Amino acid sequence: MSPRQIEPKQRGFLIVNSHPEGAARTVRRMWDAIPARTDGRRPVALILGHSAGYGLATLLAGLRRHGIRGIGVAFEAPDTGRRTASAGWYRTAAAARLAADGGHDIRFVNADAFSTDAKTHIADLLEEHCGPVDYLVYSLAAPRRTDPATGTVHHSVIKPLGAAYEAPALDFSGTDPRISRARIEPGTAEETRATVAVMGGDDWQLWVRALAARGLLAERFTTVALTYVGSEVTAPVYRQGTIGAAKEHLEQTARDLTASALLKEREGRAFTVVAGAAVTQASSAIPSIALYTAFLRTVLGDSGFRTTAEQAADLWDQLEGRTPLVLDEAGRIRLDGWELDDQVQDRVRELWADPERGLEEARPGADWFMRQVQELYGWGVDGTDYSRPVETGVPWPRQE
Repeated sequence: MSPRQIEPKQRGFLIVNSHPEGAARTVRRMWDAIPARTDGRRPVALILGHSAGYGLATLLAGLRRHGIRGIGVAFEAPDTGRRTASAGWYRTAAAARLAADGGHDIRFVNADAFSTDAKTHIADLLEEHCGPVDYLVYSLAAPRRTDPATGTVHHSVIKPLGAAYEAPALDFSGTDPRISRARIEPGTAEETRATVAVMGGDDWQLWVRALAARGLLAERFTTVALTYVGSEVTAPVYRQGTIGAAKEHLEQTARDLTASALLKEREGRAFTVVAGAAVTQASSAIPSIALYTAFLRTVLGDSGFRTTAEQAADLWDQLEGRTPLVLDEAGRIRLDGWELDDQVQDRVRELWADPERGLEEARPGADWFMRQVQELYGWGVDGTDYSRPVETGVPWPRQE
């Protein structure tokens, strides 16, 4: 495919095309920010949802700090000629180049990780190339999931429970951020069940069972699933809403897995990992989360707001025993202490109480948030020449 000139195409808060060089540059920047340290063993890791957010950060930190071997799985769209490939496709290609340059043995699979076929294919690859898995990282974020047993397609929703949700929100669909109002009607029992089916722990448990059935759980196997708690400011639409119900199911699944014979006989462990706030394609779509994140960034500044890469490096060091596990009373690994510090949250609440005035004070944080959203798709990345035609037909990394 010949190089072509492309420009960002935005619809509301979504950007529907991606820039390959800009996306690659964000991966390189994250890679360079992670301190290299690959002494000691090189564990086998299976990372589900490796192409964005905390999944990408966990992949890069695992490679850079611990020399992980294994497989990354994501479900990304290729270039069609009419539309570019997804940003995650381009990020995967960039991550594969960095891994190859560093001599890392890792493969990337483009597949629907919810499907039985994907589980079978990836188990085949593990048997052929890697052997038993030391770490399974579950970081899937998707709007729908097909139940492999029934064929039912479940759709997740972002809704409060019990009562309608009304709150200020950040409108970043134009050139300048502004305050809007969000109102969301409460979710139904059926919508809650569907959201749990997509974002809860059912598929995570199926992955562990699928690996166990093929003899692919290593001794002292550890699996983690990424989750979020967040502030009381956003709790009505997040932790106390349909998504919160799914997260509670995910956390119960961790306890069930830890207590299961599958893990006990291998001295295995299962944790949910509570990460801090981040700008992701999923979080930017949740009403009020954008405004909260902009306020949080303003309060913490450049040095206090921890990046996904910093948190992922911290997670790997805890999992590998280089630093102690930071567990809460529910047995969850906590990476979000910097966000939920009492003084930080007090200041966020002050801004939230008068959002129009708060946005005036938090304009740096709002501008930063808007830049971060653009960068999710490879746009607005420093050092990228957007005036130059670019090859959009980047191939997916080979698995061999």
